Amino acid sequence: MSAVTQLPTPAAHDGFYNGNAWSADDSIGHLLRQAMASLSRAAEAEMKLVGLTSVQWAPLMMIARGGHPTAASLARDLNTDTGAMTRMLDRLEAKGLLTRRRSETDRRVVELALTEQGRSVTEQIPLHLGRIYNSHLGGFTPAEFEQFKGFLRRLAHNGTGPA
Repeated sequence: MSAVTQLPTPAAHDGFYNGNAWSADDSIGHLLRQAMASLSRAAEAEMKLVGLTSVQWAPLMMIARGGHPTAASLARDLNTDTGAMTRMLDRLEAKGLLTRRRSETDRRVVELALTEQGRSVTEQIPLHLGRIYNSHLGGFTPAEFEQFKGFLRRLAHNGTGPA
């Protein structure tokens, strides 16, 4: 039987959560998941207008930005496994939105490129995402929007340091 590691009890000044029970409405993890689920549902509906699912637009946009991404780099950047990314790329290639080709400098690497149709679709994606984001940001002032982005950046940055 393995021992359970006892974590030190945080002092009142150590943060906002102290291990006591709190409601889901007080959990930033729960609130962020709710927000992401809402954005994802809206993206699913909006991306249907250009023939994509809500998860297909991100790899296309990353390819559009250049840098000759690979399936492995896309999987890493989108926080998914390479098998799932390969299946996603298969679907996008079957739709005629991207091509795969061996790198001329390293034959082990398969580079991804948008087709003409893929470029046309990626030009439309920001307009659809803007509609989704603006809808979710209803009631925010420009100053609150900038502050909100700053909070999210800080939250992400804080998560990259030591625990």
